[in-house]
Amino acid sequence: MFKHTAHPKRLRRSQGVALIFALITLVALMLGALALVRNTDTAALVLGNLGFKQDATQSADQATREAINWLNINSAALNTSKAKGYYASTQEYAADGTTKLGPIDLTGNQLPNKHTRQLIDWDENDCSSATDGTYASCSINPEPIPGTINGNTAKYVILRMCNKVGDFTKDDTIICATPLGGSNVEISSKGLVDYKKGKINNTSAGIYFRILVRIEGLRGATSFTETIVHF
Repeated sequence: MFKHTAHPKRLRRSQGVALIFALITLVALMLGALALVRNTDTAALVLGNLGFKQDATQSADQATREAINWLNINSAALNTSKAKGYYASTQEYAADGTTKLGPIDLTGNQLPNKHTRQLIDWDENDCSSATDGTYASCSINPEPIPGTINGNTAKYVILRMCNKVGDFTKDDTIICATPLGGSNVEISSKGLVDYKKGKINNTSAGIYFRILVRIEGLRGATSFTETIVHF
């Protein structure tokens, strides 16, 4: 009986091709696994950064409350500026209250017309960290909050929304931003059928104050907030 057997060279050649395909498949699987791990790490990093950013923004609320508390405590001395943290004008005008100096760039890189902007010296280095060195002045100094807020450091600046410092009740050249309808207004009815008639007196004519806050947190997370209040 004739017995057919595979040629030894052909058998070895077939086994070599299968090994090559197996190696290619293994490399493809390894690359896919590496890509999956990298995508997972990137997603975790992004979520972590968002968490730190949200924490910094929430801490800004407490820093704003600290600034409001300072305003309440020093309500009798708000016509003049202090060395740090509080300014009795918008700082956008010269001492005469009419010469325009330029708007305040809160973050240091948000205004397109940068050569007229006013910078806040958040880092106490004469604004040397500004990305664009063209600015009108760097004379606004923030007040740091002692300690930390949830591990974040906070600084604030309070600006009285007036064109210049001084007592606006005695100097009619001082123009301040106040709420609309600051005079007494009486409302004859509250508008609900189950309410008895009553009057609401609106006697609030307080000046607006602009509170600017910067929070620095972990992983370089930085948050800026702006709040307008009046009393």
